[in-house]
Amino acid sequence: MSLEENKAIVRKMVKAFNKQDLAILDELIALDYVDHTNQIRGREKVKQFYTMVFKDFPDSHRTIEDIIAGGDKVWARFKTIGTAPSGKKMELTSITIFRIVNGKAAEGWGGIIRKMSIPKVTGELHEKLL
Repeated sequence: MSLEENKAIVRKMVKAFNKQDLAILDELIALDYVDHTNQIRGREKVKQFYTMVFKDFPDSHRTIEDIIAGGDKVWARFKTIGTAPSGKKMELTSITIFRIVNGKAAEGWGGIIRKMSIPKVTGELHEKLL
């Protein structure tokens, strides 16, 4: 796949995140996807993780600030905002590197590089964010 096609996959993933459309991840993420950062293996586990994110931050919105592709990798810098049910706002900046294989994200590495006003969240998501 071309570098532009690989970047388009990441853009579609962000669009799905913003619509909270986890069904489209079947088209964008490999069945055996590995999220090295959150120690998640498998597409269904990724969906479960994002279900928790949307529960804790129902108005979550992600914006791509920068996106670069080389070889089978796409680097993206994201800004993510949201409001917890308590009304507290969160904003964070993160960088994720995706490895794209056969038109799907196969692996991801990343992390938060700047946090601003992240409220305490519940359950496993709390452990992963803070």
